[in-house]
Amino acid sequence: MRVPLNWLADYVDLPAETDPHALAAEFAAIGLEEEDFFGPEITGPLVVGRVLELVKEEHSNGKTVNWCRVDVGPEHNEDLDDPKDPQPGEERPSRGIICGAHNFVPGDLIVACLPGAVLPGDFKIAARKTYGHKSDGMICSAKELGLGEDHSGIIVLSDLGLTGEPGDDAIALLGLDQVTLDVNVTPDRGYQLSMRGIGREYAQMKGQTFTDIGSAEVAPTNAATDDGFPVSIEDNNPINEVVGCDQFTALQVTGLDPQAKTPFWMQRRLQQAGMRPISLTVDVTNYVMLELGQPLHAYDTSLLGDEIVVRRASAGEKFTTLDDVERTLDAEDLLITDRGAGASGKGGKIIGLAGVMGGADVEVNDQTTDVVIEAAHFDPISIARTSRRHKLSSEASRRFERGVDPKLAPVAARRCADLLVELGGGTLSPATTQVGQAPEPTVLDLKVARVASLVGIDYSIAEVTSLLEGIGATVSTKDEETVSVTVPSWRTDITDDVDLIEEVARTGGYDRIPSVQPAARAGNGLTTAQKARRRISNLLAADGFTEVLSYPFTNDKRDDQLRLEADDVRRKHVRLANPMSEDLPLMRTTLLSTLVDLVVRNQGRGAKDVALFEAGLVSTSAGLPEGPGPRHLPGYHPSEDELEAIYASVPAQPYHYAGIISGNAEMPGVWGKGRKAEATDVIDTVRRIAAVNGLEVTVEADQIAPWHPGRAAKFVLADGQTLGHAGELHPKVCENLGLPARTVGFEIDLDALLAQEDLRAWDGALSTYPVSRQDVALIVDAELPTQTLAATLREGAGEELELLETFDLYTGDQLPAGKKSLAFRLTFRAPDRTLKADEASAMREAATKLAAERHGAEVRS
Repeated sequence: MRVPLNWLADYVDLPAETDPHALAAEFAAIGLEEEDFFGPEITGPLVVGRVLELVKEEHSNGKTVNWCRVDVGPEHNEDLDDPKDPQPGEERPSRGIICGAHNFVPGDLIVACLPGAVLPGDFKIAARKTYGHKSDGMICSAKELGLGEDHSGIIVLSDLGLTGEPGDDAIALLGLDQVTLDVNVTPDRGYQLSMRGIGREYAQMKGQTFTDIGSAEVAPTNAATDDGFPVSIEDNNPINEVVGCDQFTALQVTGLDPQAKTPFWMQRRLQQAGMRPISLTVDVTNYVMLELGQPLHAYDTSLLGDEIVVRRASAGEKFTTLDDVERTLDAEDLLITDRGAGASGKGGKIIGLAGVMGGADVEVNDQTTDVVIEAAHFDPISIARTSRRHKLSSEASRRFERGVDPKLAPVAARRCADLLVELGGGTLSPATTQVGQAPEPTVLDLKVARVASLVGIDYSIAEVTSLLEGIGATVSTKDEETVSVTVPSWRTDITDDVDLIEEVARTGGYDRIPSVQPAARAGNGLTTAQKARRRISNLLAADGFTEVLSYPFTNDKRDDQLRLEADDVRRKHVRLANPMSEDLPLMRTTLLSTLVDLVVRNQGRGAKDVALFEAGLVSTSAGLPEGPGPRHLPGYHPSEDELEAIYASVPAQPYHYAGIISGNAEMPGVWGKGRKAEATDVIDTVRRIAAVNGLEVTVEADQIAPWHPGRAAKFVLADGQTLGHAGELHPKVCENLGLPARTVGFEIDLDALLAQEDLRAWDGALSTYPVSRQDVALIVDAELPTQTLAATLREGAGEELELLETFDLYTGDQLPAGKKSLAFRLTFRAPDRTLKADEASAMREAATKLAAERHGAEVRS
């Protein structure tokens, strides 16, 4: 919010010598941090001048310039031999200045910048020889002085409604010596987006009595009449059961002078506040919005239908806003429409996105004489959603989405009408529309002792009362310990006693609050998930992988490049309503879909041997109910059933690890030629990830995209969950993505891993008894996976089996066709005794018997 200090001084006792930097520091102490500082940019001499003579001269370059004699006052005119006033026919004291503009004539008062002055942009003025004359200064345009973008002609003071005498200081006359502060307004304090709100903060800070210029008790308002302009609110699709527009005030002003201009003082204030003057009617609505905080809109009555209708849009409706952008509307968008004469379509033609931006159909123009002034109160959530949905932020939407005083509309409408009557020569019609009414004020009880317990300052009841009255609240004593507080209408952010306590702390001064460093609590160490992540990341880093982070956004094209089947669950993406990039509107369902981009980027920068891994969340919409999930108002605590419905509507977001190796797995050197990465490298990586977390996995061959069907493995956990996949990427996938041939990768689900029981856990101390080892060789079908046979042996051997190792694989002429021999070493240990050889042999026999029953295994002699 830009705060011109001269404007602020209209409402509070602001000393003329106020140091703006000191004021900014005081504002920061109550939560209004300085964003920027706009001070004087021009140094003099910049004076009022009167054009005495003007001679048009055509030059060889085709340009016509004016050679002017300008009276810039006795102090600045060139010296003449006779200091007395010139006689008729004699030359008058003046300066000669060349000017290329043609919008002035002799006798006009202009603004002259004399040698030695410095204009915005460090533009220094000096006398110079040009067009055959010595130009002793410059006649200024508005753009050259930073007063706007108009550079088509120079400033003629009479056009601005200003006057003066030659030699008068033009810096002060034009307000170029004034200071503006730009302060940061937080989203919960929309009332500060006005001079009214800032003035109240200043008065509170300085202990002044504040007269509320937006109070109906102080400012005039119009009572509703039966002949007011017809307005109907037809909201059939309220958001969170809150009507989008609960109040609508409309006043009518007739007989405006279409040629009436905005006075310079108002234009200057709008410019200082960061807004561009447009026309009298538009400028007045903007001025009142900045002054009071209530956005307004003015419609040309002759272009309106017979009735204004506030309604929700129909999905797919089109509307072109004032910025000449055609927008496709959503069913949640709140519209201002009209119906009757000149209206068409359902609910009439659209004349504005409520609280955001109007359209051109009923916009005031240079022929408008009669206007309808709209001052409405809109639901902040509705306006915020529309603004974000259409990426359209305006001065009005910024205020409505932060909350506008619901009692302010009648005051602002009357203030706007009075200014139009005063400046535009119009007449305020007594016909007044008032639909809806302001809600009842919020009343809260506050225990004064609670203020001290939360803030750390022992406030008295009198001080608490004074501070809360300073923000506009009405305070009455309920008993010795409690006060009753009526919250001001513009403070919609105050809903509980803690909000009142925050205001006491803020307005009482943050610098008074003592700083007490709390004692640090003893840590509980890392969680199970954190420990697992650290183990896995350390293992991968030790293996030469580099951890990276990619953006989690993707698109359907990437699914095609990964060769995912049409019914693959990984195609069930969560689609973003407002993606950072329209090309990447989907949340990833697999880390590999985004990790490959980083591999390609590194390859393109000359890193031919790459090993990268990423840990992060993926998202899937599989299993989600149709339509949006349940929504609740802020501050509402859902019931258990409602919480369950909320969680059911949230996409699953498992935590994954993924890695890719491209190029060499072992680098060449004096020890050899090196070795290209193979599927076995990443398969072994996943097996060691499971082992380092105390788990055993079953490895199975699998055919699933994006891996090579003959060089990929699936990892199955003890409870049947799939841990993940690893292997060589499909040649077509590598080609689609621009990866080198035979790139390998893996991806695992950490959540599935954490759901398993850690086999390294034990009860009591480690056994101190010796081990007993037994070897066995089994003949089985060649297609039987080693892991499957090992799992059967482990189950049959019992709890005393401490370790099972595979140490030999044989296939050859000594075995029947289609058979293989696998040799295992079984290590047994009992926790409470030394095992006898017969006991260990019995355990081995039990294991081989179960293998024979399940897999037809035969003991090889």
